[in-house]
Amino acid sequence: MDKEWSKKNKEMQSLIAKENTFSDGIKALIELRSNLFEQITAIVNTFPAQAFYQMPFGSGEGNHCTSLAWSLWHVFRIEDIVAHTLILQDKQIFENGWQTKTQSPVITTGNELDGVAVADFSKKLNIKALYEYCKAVMDSTNTLLAGLKFSDLKKGFLAEDRERLIAGKCVSTDESAFWLIDYWCGKNIKGLIQMPFSRHWIMHVEAMRRIKNKLCQKAKKGVDQIAYCGLYCKHCFLTEWCGSCRTVYNTCSYATESPDGVCPNTACCKQKGIDGCYECEELYNCHKGFYALDEETNAVRVLGLFIQKYGKKEFMKVMDFMHQNEKFQKVQDVLGCDIGEGLKRLEDWRKKMLNKD
Repeated sequence: MDKEWSKKNKEMQSLIAKENTFSDGIKALIELRSNLFEQITAIVNTFPAQAFYQMPFGSGEGNHCTSLAWSLWHVFRIEDIVAHTLILQDKQIFENGWQTKTQSPVITTGNELDGVAVADFSKKLNIKALYEYCKAVMDSTNTLLAGLKFSDLKKGFLAEDRERLIAGKCVSTDESAFWLIDYWCGKNIKGLIQMPFSRHWIMHVEAMRRIKNKLCQKAKKGVDQIAYCGLYCKHCFLTEWCGSCRTVYNTCSYATESPDGVCPNTACCKQKGIDGCYECEELYNCHKGFYALDEETNAVRVLGLFIQKYGKKEFMKVMDFMHQNEKFQKVQDVLGCDIGEGLKRLEDWRKKMLNKD
């Protein structure tokens, strides 16, 4: 479990356990859920449609042996059912036309699906609509949580609550799913805050991160690791979870803020039919996209100018040598923000490398 999320979850559990800190605990819980949902938003906004039904780890044990789409569906169907059918005893968010909007063939939690069935189910879902459903469920549950009192934590559930869940047919009768009903009804409100309203999220968002990282690494195999702007993906601090701007799994921080998730520099290079900004004679004075940040990204411009002079192979050798001899995440940490000074420093690194050889 992610250490930071685990820490926040433990702090939240400690806070809600005492009446005088209960309200702070609920605020911490809603904040944690918001942080986790940001991860979901980033995935939905930057990954292509085919990513959501892929199962890069295959079928097997573990939450990561599913798909991104199934994970979203599973987490928020469970939350919707528990929050509304079990606790509030009212209409689920799902009943507001979301089966039609998401194009889902089922209304259950998805526990009964496995292997090929998970992939087939995932392909049928409208991901944008599914995301909106997830957000609606989160907002609704946050309202429920904000309205809880400390005295509500000990509230348990009766046989009639169990029967209501069964009658709703939102949990499959398959043995891989039906146990959920007894699991939920065996807890009180405090227990449900942990599962499914917090820890369950953490488990599956972590699984989604593993899935997306695996997809990115597979996408990058055999692909040129020099980005259009000149960055060397091999040493980028985002390399574990970005598929590079040369694949459809591009989650570069600048691309994610651009229309359709495409960096303006990437779009410009493709329009001009060039391999990268380093093949453009306008590079030194370019103010498009990434380079519009000027001093903030001049170090990246320096990389492109270096490639113009020496080529990509020599550039990669120098960058590998730099990373072997100095620890840094961003190139501006070693090259600075001035173009002339940055080029001089990069030339110095090249000389050190050649002298060592």
